[in-house]
Amino acid sequence: MSEHPTRAIPAPTPSPESQAFWEAARHEKFVLPRCSACGKTHWYPRAVCPHCFGDCDAWVEASGTGTIYSYSVMRRAPQPYAIAYVTLAEGPTMLTNLVGCDFDALRIGQSVRLQWVATEGGPPVPCFTPVE
Repeated sequence: MSEHPTRAIPAPTPSPESQAFWEAARHEKFVLPRCSACGKTHWYPRAVCPHCFGDCDAWVEASGTGTIYSYSVMRRAPQPYAIAYVTLAEGPTMLTNLVGCDFDALRIGQSVRLQWVATEGGPPVPCFTPVE
């Protein structure tokens, strides 16, 4: 398998709505916002539920597993990398990076698991790697 090195990722700039996520990420804890009205989880963190417009004031620990919904390999970049939409086991789909894998072996529907990747001076970011 041809592994590609992980490219440098700048530190995230938390917003008031995403602050709790990034604080959990500092401890490599993967959490998702959950609506207190309808109980659905979603991604990206926001104060108002995109499903019912209720308050999103709860955070739940996520499994860190999912499947590739769609992906693209950036081969013309100075250091090739892959981005993907990953549908999490909890339901939401998030945009992320795929790391530690052979980009030619990626496929839609492939199972992936969470892998934290260090940033330049901030909390780690959630990326995913294929399940072998």
